[in-house]
Amino acid sequence: MTIIDNAVYVDGVRTADPDGLDETYFVLRQREGMAWIGLYRPDANEIRSVAEEFDLSPLAVEDALAGHQRAKLEHYGECVFLVLRPARYLDDVEKVDFGEIHVFVGADYVITVRHAESPNLARVRQRMESTPEFLALGPEAVLYGILDQVVDEYEPVAAGLENDVDEIEDDLFGADPDVSRRIYELSRQVITFQRATSPLVGILQALAAGSPEHQPGPELQDHFRDVLDHVIRLNERVASFRALLQNALAVNAALVAQRQNDEMRKLTESSFAQSEQVKRISAWAAILFAPTLVGTIYGMNFTAMPELNWVFGYPFALGLMVAMGLGLYWTFKHNKWI
Repeated sequence: MTIIDNAVYVDGVRTADPDGLDETYFVLRQREGMAWIGLYRPDANEIRSVAEEFDLSPLAVEDALAGHQRAKLEHYGECVFLVLRPARYLDDVEKVDFGEIHVFVGADYVITVRHAESPNLARVRQRMESTPEFLALGPEAVLYGILDQVVDEYEPVAAGLENDVDEIEDDLFGADPDVSRRIYELSRQVITFQRATSPLVGILQALAAGSPEHQPGPELQDHFRDVLDHVIRLNERVASFRALLQNALAVNAALVAQRQNDEMRKLTESSFAQSEQVKRISAWAAILFAPTLVGTIYGMNFTAMPELNWVFGYPFALGLMVAMGLGLYWTFKHNKWI
């Protein structure tokens, strides 16, 4: 059974707990009070039943059955149809879980259709029932309670996201290779959260202002404006998260580029050092090769080599070796090879 709670209220006091929807309709007509029906993922027959009884718009009923709607406020005659995107922060996986709730509000009824565990509407009902004088203001008082609960449950989500943003700022300068992916994933969650909260500003302004046909009482207007103040502060907070993440992404890109430049500089310096070593080795090899070349030539001992019988042949060969070595040394030194 998808009926979570079902009651009829008269002057803000719970007077009946019907066993089914048909009994709810009968008691409501008999006592002329207010019906508050809470449904959790109802089937088509249950939705069709309340739609026929309270003359709900087929378009709104279709949205409630299909789900996956954006936060919005629509008027269908005397019926107000509201879609909210509640959220909760899952600390174990550091993710935001988004739900969906549809609220039909008429002159003598409130119908809630939930598609997720959040928000806890039982808490809203207990709170409203504990203040019957406020609940006696009618269905709009229940609508305020639901909005207030949804916005209150946004606060832990904002706190969890803020903690994640702080952790990213700490990891940003720690050369964490996964920080880019985490910034991107957190940015997506912040954007989705912003899409859930930002429409509430216009919704609450419209509810506080009312319509030409119906104006909420001063007490309800004050309560709607109070929730509106909370939503405005929440939106400013979420907007700051998004700006911080955009800055973090830009800083991370700059840090990655800087680290790449540092690595390239180190590689260049290493290549330059290796090149200098090769130059020195090559220069000394050439210097040592010069006397080896002279010695090899005169070590062949051919008969037709006139220097072999020359008195100054030996000192000439030695002098040639030294001269060639000094000449090569001066040349390499001049070119800064050694």
